[in-house]
Amino acid sequence: MEYLIVTLIGVVFAIASLVLLALGLAIIYGMMGVINLAQGEFIMLGAYTVVLSSAHGLQLWVGMAMAPVVVGVVGLVVERCIIRFLYGRLLDTMLATWGLSLGLIAAVTLILGPSTEGVATPFGHVAIGGYAVSAYNLFVIAATGFLVALTWGVFNRTRFGLIARGAMQNADMVAALGIHPPTIYMMTFALGSALAGLAGAIMAPLTGVVPSLGLAFVAKVFITVTVGGAAIFSGTLGAGTLLGAIESAVSFISTPIYGQVAMLGCALVVLRFAPQGISGLWRRSG
Repeated sequence: MEYLIVTLIGVVFAIASLVLLALGLAIIYGMMGVINLAQGEFIMLGAYTVVLSSAHGLQLWVGMAMAPVVVGVVGLVVERCIIRFLYGRLLDTMLATWGLSLGLIAAVTLILGPSTEGVATPFGHVAIGGYAVSAYNLFVIAATGFLVALTWGVFNRTRFGLIARGAMQNADMVAALGIHPPTIYMMTFALGSALAGLAGAIMAPLTGVVPSLGLAFVAKVFITVTVGGAAIFSGTLGAGTLLGAIESAVSFISTPIYGQVAMLGCALVVLRFAPQGISGLWRRSG
């Protein structure tokens, strides 16, 4: 029984990690239609915020609180200087954010060096029978649930969320009501960037932090958001659950490499039969 509980926690942790990393892109891509190839670097910047704050004697939680602010400001600057000129130009946006991705990696490497940095994992372990489970993994699960609920509440229960969703669907109507759509785009992009930075900060104690950190996550993040489809929250949760469970199960049976291959194979099958993602299947069946 204890072994089953530990295994289940491992699967839920894999799902939560995937959803946590994908949440910011789900807003930027799912709501705004912007393919931000620098999203992985926003995650990396969030992780480095924790590393640098810890190096200056600040507690881990302070760095985590700073990360969404720092990366949110970076996202705001990127939107004002680059993205706002490229709305509706998919290929140009991809090329611009790809160049931004390379530039951020080069800048961080030049300033902080290519060496791997680390942050101590807090909390220790929780004993479950004869097994030990990292308490920080449980924190990641809880933090993901809280962030998903909070973000859902912001976009479905607040005035900003209503305006943001309206601006994405009909900018002219929102402008006619006296609201400036470009400001809403800027705030939405900054929020998606901030969530990516927070995800990087939360994941920093679990992985080595290097300038190329984002490259390890960006493919999974894009696959999850694409498989999720147009429904930002239910689609991302559904895709994260499906892909995370498959990757975790196959990795447990064989190796993590086969787990990633199985996740990609599952994504290809889903998109073959549901080109608009799994949320498209739910809407069609409804």
